[in-house]
Amino acid sequence: MKTNNIDYIELWRQSMVNHYGKVPNRLKDDAAEEAFWSSMVERKKQHKADPYTKQVHQELLPLLNREDHVLEIGPGWGNYTFDIAKEVRKLTCIDSSKSIISFLASQANEKGTENMDLIHDKWESETKRDKYDVVFGFNCYYRMIDIGHTLLKMNESATRLVIVGMTTGPEKPHYMELEKRGYTINLRKRDYIHILNVLYQLGILADCKIVKLKSKKIYSTYEEMIRDNTTKILDEQFSYDEVKTILNKYVVEKEGVFEYEYPFHAALMYWNPKEF
Repeated sequence: MKTNNIDYIELWRQSMVNHYGKVPNRLKDDAAEEAFWSSMVERKKQHKADPYTKQVHQELLPLLNREDHVLEIGPGWGNYTFDIAKEVRKLTCIDSSKSIISFLASQANEKGTENMDLIHDKWESETKRDKYDVVFGFNCYYRMIDIGHTLLKMNESATRLVIVGMTTGPEKPHYMELEKRGYTINLRKRDYIHILNVLYQLGILADCKIVKLKSKKIYSTYEEMIRDNTTKILDEQFSYDEVKTILNKYVVEKEGVFEYEYPFHAALMYWNPKEF
């Protein structure tokens, strides 16, 4: 069904185009995506979940049962993977990156995790129709052009529960202030609300839990902080003095380093699989 004749699935597809009218290379080129994850894993070396995931775990893990066989789509470097594995009978992970699969395998061996299966494939193109008690994916939808197909496949593959997770805004506050001053900012074009709208269009009414989070970025130099916090400014020319003035409202110097702490959120959308 559509609301006011809006096709949210098509809107998702259109939003994959960036501010320059092009689809970013990582979204369309498998080799570019693999190169990205290979470089990330090389720097990671050892599994360590991002700090914000602790609060998400508190909402996610109670949704799982000890006897569940869980499928995790696009686990990345395992923000949720190993904590899920501790809580369920079996965990199967599917990821399009060979580097990610190799990394998770090495970390599972190091941790002594024996209830994990790893599949190197794209969820959206993988043709098996295995059933799982729970199908879960967090922040893994950015390359999935046909979001309707993706979500319906998750629904079809789950027998008990489907869980879709995304981090969401607000954006760093200095960017929001700069936008109000007329700057062109590369703000996110797809968010959890798009997923909810697509689910509604598909006839699925999902519950949604918003988790309040905080991120703290620490920079060893002021110049490093400036570089990292101007990357979303799309204007070819802008006033560094004005940007610095605004950034100084949010950045605190402590013991020779510069800290930028700001709020953001995660959304967990979940539903019992529906038969169509």
